[in-house]
Amino acid sequence: MIIDTHCHLDDIRYENDLDEVLDRAKKEGVERFIIPGADPKSLKRAVKLSEKYSEIYFAVGVHPYDATNYDREYLVEFISHKKCVAVGECGLDYYRLPKEPNEIEAEKKLQKEVFIDQIELANEYDLPLIVHIRDSSVDCLKILQEYSGEKGGVLHCYNADESLLKLSDRFYYGIGGVLTFKNARKLINVYPKIPLDRLLIETDAPYLTPHPYRGKRNEPSYTKLIALKMAELSKLQEAIIEEITTQNAITLFKF
Repeated sequence: MIIDTHCHLDDIRYENDLDEVLDRAKKEGVERFIIPGADPKSLKRAVKLSEKYSEIYFAVGVHPYDATNYDREYLVEFISHKKCVAVGECGLDYYRLPKEPNEIEAEKKLQKEVFIDQIELANEYDLPLIVHIRDSSVDCLKILQEYSGEKGGVLHCYNADESLLKLSDRFYYGIGGVLTFKNARKLINVYPKIPLDRLLIETDAPYLTPHPYRGKRNEPSYTKLIALKMAELSKLQEAIIEEITTQNAITLFKF
């Protein structure tokens, strides 16, 4: 059994063939799916999908790119839903900052405020976090060390920054298709340093499609390719990796 802990099944790219996507995943042993909250405009669709399909769960959250659209009260409307398992994906993303120095600082300030508020929301409702970190490890580490609660969460699409391993007492590390990329040397080198009981499998579908399907739409059935690469690097049987990561997901998300 595999759990895809991060897949955007509410994306419009699955609108016409979601049943087929889920069927392909189930044939590969994927039995549960978590839709992270990223764009507030698609949250209601994620909720509806979780109500239609017993194997789909969701999180409430706002991606740092959508920080200007953050509305805590809107998230609170859905956070007590029986299929809501986390807060996020929230975090910091400094990859596409404005060019002007004053605009850069304003953007960073906004992202930090929205990130911290979502951490506090997770603490209030006793839920784990799904954390997005891109080109922002130093600030994210500082904020998580200061604000995150005992529930911890997962560092989505773990970026191979070894400093973030300091969080392994409370956080898990989401491993996705990037591990299969030919230019993923840094992640491949850091991967063995992650405790086995802190590994999760994710696709980030429809993004970050693993090799050999890179460039095409990603989907949860490709978790098999990620599990195979993880097993190779861990020097374990694929079934063991699937068992470990599934138990880790159940421990974290309590479903």
